[in-house]
Amino acid sequence: MTDHAEQAEPAEPTEPAGRRRARPGAAARPRLAPAAPEPGAREQAALEPTGPEPTGPEPTGPEPGGAQPGAPEPPGAEPAAPEPGAPRPPGEIRSWPPSFADRLTSPLPGVRALARLAREGRLRPPVESLREIPELPFEPGPLPLTGPGRTALTWAGHASWVVRIGGLTVLTDPVWARKILGTPARVTPVGVRWEDLPPVDAVVISHNHYDHLDAPTVKRLPKATPVFVPAGLARWFRVRGFTRVTELDWWEAAELPGEDGPVRFDFVPSHHWSKRTLTDTCRSLWGGWVITAPDGQRVYFAGDTGYGHWFRQIGRRYPGIDIALLPIGAYEPRWMLAGVHTDPEEAVQAHLDLGARVLAPMHWSTFLLAAEPPLEPLHRIRAAWQATGRPREELWDLPVGASRVLE
Repeated sequence: MTDHAEQAEPAEPTEPAGRRRARPGAAARPRLAPAAPEPGAREQAALEPTGPEPTGPEPTGPEPGGAQPGAPEPPGAEPAAPEPGAPRPPGEIRSWPPSFADRLTSPLPGVRALARLAREGRLRPPVESLREIPELPFEPGPLPLTGPGRTALTWAGHASWVVRIGGLTVLTDPVWARKILGTPARVTPVGVRWEDLPPVDAVVISHNHYDHLDAPTVKRLPKATPVFVPAGLARWFRVRGFTRVTELDWWEAAELPGEDGPVRFDFVPSHHWSKRTLTDTCRSLWGGWVITAPDGQRVYFAGDTGYGHWFRQIGRRYPGIDIALLPIGAYEPRWMLAGVHTDPEEAVQAHLDLGARVLAPMHWSTFLLAAEPPLEPLHRIRAAWQATGRPREELWDLPVGASRVLE
């Protein structure tokens, strides 16, 4: 999310059969108790000065059958994730409900919350903590070599990763801009120069907030790039000329051919929301992605999310996640952001719920979106990880620009 009121951008011209079993002992790992969210409203509603993006009829067709989406957690119960289904056809034109507000797991803020925020003025780090900015880790390097059975990940900053899996190069929430609407400029440079990227085979988008969907970066991509987006967001790409856009509901999947077979992209729930203009609140969905290589290596990209029941369901449905890319920043004040942004301790708990092997933190050290000091997320994630007793080498607290390889 962007912590300021967002501005409308200017108009522009299932789990497959035969999957490997979960690793023995995953269920017995030590757990952290998640921090209890303080009661209060969710993150600030956008107050853009301009109207919605260009409108116009988009072709729609009958919605084919498939897995039913998840629902918000009912009191005293946890809904079961639907059984995995076959991949959906890429690029299909689909129709959606006018709103996904029924998927919210915490309420949007009201007038009282906005008034409290205005009084407290707490969406910026303390001034004295800004001296930490030069200490933020930044170690760009060459992209590692990949091959069969090797998944490489490079953190470009914020929620942008270069994921090389199954012979494909996949970008997550690519934001290569120095500044995004409604926020201060980056405090660390982009970790990978655009000209150093290999050909991009696919892009996944978690939701439409400006710090995750950046129009200037998207414009740099070839229009034939396959793009996987949440339900309701395909039109944003199609009006910009993209020809291979696949939009999915929660628990749906699509595939893309890779060097060694199809790479599968599953769209999974998150605890968040969507908004880009004055009139489009929750009109597109939000979520994360589970990317599975033909050999079974599996990457979970959470996007933006608060802590909640979805992590347990994702872990049960996709056993043996090799690495979880989880957000750890933009969490203060908790009375406002607990429902939509995990803090470091909650990220560790989410990782345990998922049953993942490796945790790679993200969504910090790039844009100062909230009130915590710049280095606090790193200190807290390391302490929370140590408290679990898990091996230190399974916490990939990478500097911006650094890479690691899953063998």
